[in-house]
Amino acid sequence: MTWKRRSFLVAGGGAFLAGAAPSDQIRLGVIGSGGRGTFVMTVFQKDPAVRVNAVCDVYEPNLEKALSAARKAQQEAPKAYRNYRELLADKNIQAVLIATPEHWHHRMVLDAIAAGKDVYVEKPLCQTPEEGVELVEAEKHTRQIIQVGMQRRSYDLYIEGRGIVAAGTLGRVRMVRSWWLNNYLGSRPATRLDGPLDWEQWQGPAKRHAMDPDRFRNWRFYSDYAGGIVADQGAHVYDGMHMLMAASYPLAVTAAAGKPHREGFDRPESVVVTAEYPEDFIGVFSINYAAMRYKPRNDQLNQLDGDKARMDIGREELKVYLQGAEDSAAVTRTSEKGFGYATDLHVRNFLECVRTRRRPTAPMALGFQAALVVQMANLSLQHGRRARWDAEKGRVEV
Repeated sequence: MTWKRRSFLVAGGGAFLAGAAPSDQIRLGVIGSGGRGTFVMTVFQKDPAVRVNAVCDVYEPNLEKALSAARKAQQEAPKAYRNYRELLADKNIQAVLIATPEHWHHRMVLDAIAAGKDVYVEKPLCQTPEEGVELVEAEKHTRQIIQVGMQRRSYDLYIEGRGIVAAGTLGRVRMVRSWWLNNYLGSRPATRLDGPLDWEQWQGPAKRHAMDPDRFRNWRFYSDYAGGIVADQGAHVYDGMHMLMAASYPLAVTAAAGKPHREGFDRPESVVVTAEYPEDFIGVFSINYAAMRYKPRNDQLNQLDGDKARMDIGREELKVYLQGAEDSAAVTRTSEKGFGYATDLHVRNFLECVRTRRRPTAPMALGFQAALVVQMANLSLQHGRRARWDAEKGRVEV
């Protein structure tokens, strides 16, 4: 092989800081404490310098669970908020984790920046191209650190994969194929909640509907709140593709989809997306949430087809196959700690940037790049034709 295995700062494992004086503490507020929000909060708490000062959620069971988890980790109860603006007004909070449904991301990030908070926001960064353009522009004019939760950017396997592509090992890559297969769909709508919910506040900037437990539980499949599962998971996949290929914003996107598999949903779960790039390659992504998993270790796979070699890179392993020897991998790499640890690395990168004020691995410009592809895919589905990105005007044309 012509490439050398790279060393990288973020992949070195190691523990979080051994200890921190009170003056060195990073005081965190959590906005959105569902399953993902609470999990990422506990990752933050692995750094002894982090103190969770406050948690905010409009659903009481989520709020109580997160408060309990935070208290267990730091032996101190955070404040409880039910309105995120009150949390942002708290002068004792330095940084915020935003892990709400995506229809709130744009507004909350802008409000957090205005309040002088550093931000770790889950993907997708935004719901529409217009929101993304506004966020990227805001990033240019703030000193706040903003990290989008696209953890492949900090993951050792993807950093190594990027080095392989950059070294020319694969030759010219004109196509990247990706897929994500899982059978996660429930057959029945949610009919009840486990506690009080401020439904009006949860809806926020979205279109108003009567209280509906299924809209609350399965918001990803309703267009009022999200871009669908293709946006939720496609943001990860396309960001990984962009990272590996050193790609810029897409030129055009076309998509095809089946009908939603469950009555009531208006976002499909089986979608194929084709994105065209100025770097003269196309990126194809297929997602099916009503299918048996492909392989547990590689149910989220990227295949980079070069004219010298092919690279398969999933969540847990990377393999390179040379031209003429396709049955046996010439290079195999397995992540030492697994993909779950990628979130630890990504949070660590954010905290380092909060301390040093350096640019994080996944700023909003990259977060919007990934979100834009899947937003264009949804516009292609809506209008039945190819969606084009006008970079000069900063808008999508269909």
